[in-house]
Amino acid sequence: PGGALSPDGKQAPASPPPTGQQRQPRMGTPPRVRPKHRTRQGIVNRRRGRIAGRRGEPGQAAAAEDLYLQAARADPRNPGSFAGAIRAKAFRIGREKDGGERSRLAESAVIVGQLCEENVPAAAACDYWLAAALGLQARERSATGRDALPRMVDLLRRAVRNDPDIDHAGPHRLLAIVLLRAPGWPLGPGDPDAALPEAEAAARAAPEFPPNQLALGDALKQKGRAAEARSAYSQALRLAMDAAWRGDPDAAGWADDARAALR
Repeated sequence: PGGALSPDGKQAPASPPPTGQQRQPRMGTPPRVRPKHRTRQGIVNRRRGRIAGRRGEPGQAAAAEDLYLQAARADPRNPGSFAGAIRAKAFRIGREKDGGERSRLAESAVIVGQLCEENVPAAAACDYWLAAALGLQARERSATGRDALPRMVDLLRRAVRNDPDIDHAGPHRLLAIVLLRAPGWPLGPGDPDAALPEAEAAARAAPEFPPNQLALGDALKQKGRAAEARSAYSQALRLAMDAAWRGDPDAAGWADDARAALR
């Protein structure tokens, strides 16, 4: 956001993508589940895990997305299935060349996030991933950003209160990025002074996750602390290179961002 953003801090032309820990929603007595349903769910989960672990290509990400959505339909009380679908959509958006298809994927990610909120309203994961989806949509359709940014901030602050560890301290990280890049009052919720503590919290909680170091570098740079910012960017690059060696499909993008910041 001004850009709108994805969970790892990609900026919209003015803003993606999913899993992680989440607080378990408060539940009453669960409904009886027939053995056939339980078996089908187990098959979906196993297939989802195999494909999600190989999401290095858009086709594999599309297959993973479909399996996550199947799992969400089978058990709509599990926020992890909705989160997985949004993450797969974000991965596809980042590699899709057709603008219309990117816009369609982003809009559908918001719908999935809203369904997560409706089915598991107590889950911090739903707040976080809906915020991420809103950032993706604002990136592809900038006209949605004005309304999306305040909503993102509200969702992320609630996620920080309830479960800040989702997606490697994602609520802190994404909140920092939104506060850094959004326009300030009265046009938007931007607040660079408030962004730095959020970025620092993300880097403390998950220092080995490259996007956290990138967000910290951005926040430090905004405050005029150039040497510290450069140190964070260098750390992000080192971690991204390590992730690339392990085969992480997102590592190349993180490394590119770190190199660009160090120029």
